Amino acid sequence: MKYDVIVIGGGPAGIISAITARKYYPKKKILLIKSIGTGVIPCGIPYMFTTLKNPEDNALGNAPLKKNNITVKVDEVVRINRKDKQIRTKTKELLEYDKLVLATGSNPIIPNIKGNEKKGIYAIYKEMNYLKTLKQDILKAKNIVIVGGGFIGIEFADEISNIKDIKISIVDIMPKILANSFDPEFSELARQKLVEKGVKIITNKKVEKFIGDNKVESVLLTGNKKIPADLVILGVGASPNSYLAKKADLDIGKSRGILVDEYLRTSDPDIFAVGDCTEKKDFFTRKKINVMLASTATAEARIAGANLYKLKVVRENKGTIAVYSTKIGDLTLGSAGLTEKTALQEKFDIVVGRAEGIDKHPGKLPDATNIKVKLIFSKQSGILLGGQVAGGVSAGEIINIIGLAIQKTTSLTELETLQIATHPKLTAAPTVYPLIVAAQDALNSI
Repeated sequence: MKYDVIVIGGGPAGIISAITARKYYPKKKILLIKSIGTGVIPCGIPYMFTTLKNPEDNALGNAPLKKNNITVKVDEVVRINRKDKQIRTKTKELLEYDKLVLATGSNPIIPNIKGNEKKGIYAIYKEMNYLKTLKQDILKAKNIVIVGGGFIGIEFADEISNIKDIKISIVDIMPKILANSFDPEFSELARQKLVEKGVKIITNKKVEKFIGDNKVESVLLTGNKKIPADLVILGVGASPNSYLAKKADLDIGKSRGILVDEYLRTSDPDIFAVGDCTEKKDFFTRKKINVMLASTATAEARIAGANLYKLKVVRENKGTIAVYSTKIGDLTLGSAGLTEKTALQEKFDIVVGRAEGIDKHPGKLPDATNIKVKLIFSKQSGILLGGQVAGGVSAGEIINIIGLAIQKTTSLTELETLQIATHPKLTAAPTVYPLIVAAQDALNSI
């Protein structure tokens, strides 16, 4: 069977690649092939345990693909024949392509810890039946240890803490949770909120061993400290799933991600790669960074899908802006670009602006929340390098404004004179809008 475009992978990157290709090339015959019949929405995984009524409510369905007349096949691709432009599947089907998109995603990292094969130890795989089993075991557990204090760890802890009579511990080797994405004052806000919810935070400790017979019973930490655990969740990150690309002799980077150019083309001009399986480069430093987000993946997919046959969308992927947001209880946290710590490590000469206030006006309005903003600028050029936000739900969109400002190389003075819409029930007052105040604070430091 011959197709014009074959997309390998059924996650957000694969789906958006196929739909974008259909939009720009309406007459092409497009196939999306995926190895998992029922996948899940990646960002929704932590909320399958108490927030959503049923795990199936987080299913990643095929409706958008069928609506766009895209053929879907459940099978596993085991080989790419670049010379003949063919792929072979596990069921021994041979399919021909004109253009190929690899959206093979990532695999959870399984740390090399003695005893990691024991029952009750779960990595986070994006597969419905696996996660349904995890939910059943979580509901039976009394002591849960989460290894890793990044986004996976803190979001799982926040969600599971809603279950009665359960003890949760987060263990992280770093001095602070969320240390790779936030400066210490924002990490501390996250720690405080988790502690309020009954979560025990253990930092500066390494897991040495999982103890138990067939099933995990406890976790041994550095310093001979032992904590009980009848279930362990591994949240130490993920690595690019580039195995298929490597077998096809495509260029692979040091991070084991597939090397792509600014239009997501691999070393083969007829093969594109998008999402977690590709190597990412920082927007400012061009160094490789480990950013695996559905938002980043879908942005890449839109560039690749539009440019499969011709460079129709001349919008270079200049690098990855790490834009994160998360929620712990009623606290929303967002981070974009460089943190102050990272900027200083990279030897940027910076100036920092801060603002803190209320996200409605007047501040006595119902549901008004304190909001905290931190912006990092280049001292010489005034260009925005990064920002962090903490507050209510509005922080989730403010961080997207900061992300756009970074992408458009917005200057300090442009932010200071930002034209905004405000409303008493929706935003901070125009006189003290936090992005503007933080920019003015930075300007005062120059």
